[in-house]
Amino acid sequence: MMEANVYNIKGEKTGSTPLPENIFNAKINVPLMHEVVTWYLANWRKGSHSAKTRAEVSGSGKKPWKQKGTGRARAGSIRSPLWRHGGVIFAKKPREFSYSMPKKKVRIALLSALSSKAKDGSVMVLDELKIVEPKTKNVAGIIKNLKLKDKVLLVSKRDKILNMASRNMANLFLHDVTDLTTYDVLNSDKILFTKESLDRCSILST
Repeated sequence: MMEANVYNIKGEKTGSTPLPENIFNAKINVPLMHEVVTWYLANWRKGSHSAKTRAEVSGSGKKPWKQKGTGRARAGSIRSPLWRHGGVIFAKKPREFSYSMPKKKVRIALLSALSSKAKDGSVMVLDELKIVEPKTKNVAGIIKNLKLKDKVLLVSKRDKILNMASRNMANLFLHDVTDLTTYDVLNSDKILFTKESLDRCSILST
């Protein structure tokens, strides 16, 4: 059975707790995780890039100079892609990059990612997390006590004060259990569950 160490906010180990087998001991499917992360990042893309073709840039359609006799290279338009301020060849236009992904694949990939982190020993549990004031130093102090220096995914119930206290920390990512994605899990070095959130993890398998 997979287990994770339990700590208090002072960084002291208070024991260990078993991790749900159906969540943290699933088969690790690397190709599927890659597929789902690629889909997730594609859905993030705005696709707002745009450039003008020679038909869209401003400028006269008149031939700059006669074809022969000037000694200069032939030119038919000042809007030519060869000219400065000319149009762009095969100009990029706004497009939609998002596509659909079966929910079952998304769910299995998430369980696979969580299982991978659990087997690496990257899952930790915080026995209790209560933030009274929305101050960054309160959350930063807990992270420091736990000796966490890299990217940390904090899985805790949504709370306005906690959200305000943690949003200025560059390497801390706060998510509710229901918001977890394969990308979030794989993009973090350590996953810190509150005891309450760990107890709610069963919803991820349905």
